[in-house]
Amino acid sequence: MKTYPFTACISQEGRWFVAQCLEVDVASQGKSEDEAINNLREAIELYFDEPHPTVIPKLRKFKAKIATNETTILLTD
Repeated sequence: MKTYPFTACISQEGRWFVAQCLEVDVASQGKSEDEAINNLREAIELYFDEPHPTVIPKLRKFKAKIATNETTILLTD
């Protein structure tokens, strides 16, 4: 794994410190600035981690009859 630098904007909301990554739309919080940064680091690592689905979803197309004389409906294929 390679390490990349990120920038965090840290603010305090009540008793919590909120860390928002400026390069990626990821945020986290903690009871201290250090805890917020550590939680943000973990959140970013999980964000970029490859997904590992436990169950592969099955996708199926289907058709349904819809009365179009009562309502205008926009359908895309």
